[in-house]
Amino acid sequence: QVQLVESGGGLVQAGKSLRLSCGASSTVFSIDTMGWYRQPPGKERQLVATITRGGSAGYADSVKGRFTISRDHAKNMVYLLMNSLKAEDTAVYYCTVRGYHLASHLPFETWGQGTQVTVSS
Repeated sequence: QVQLVESGGGLVQAGKSLRLSCGASSTVFSIDTMGWYRQPPGKERQLVATITRGGSAGYADSVKGRFTISRDHAKNMVYLLMNSLKAEDTAVYYCTVRGYHLASHLPFETWGQGTQVTVSS
């Protein structure tokens, strides 16, 4: 279906910055929106940020003003620049893509394997 490869996670001190990267590829789907989920320890997965094909970005209230999502269409990449990291940002971060199947035109959404971000206070 869609191959997603995430990178950039790690252990950082609170107040520091980190950039996550995700490369997406598919021969059977058209990718319209890309974004990031995260799942903190013991909590459910939550949507962090999205960016449309046209470049319109949206953010969860908890990360507004600190995180920036960007996209490189030529490279099929999406990035999440995380500034002023807090302990509450500790989570497994998942790259997500939304689009439709090229043949059936049915919508889809999927996500990658995840990358761990740990913020020490």
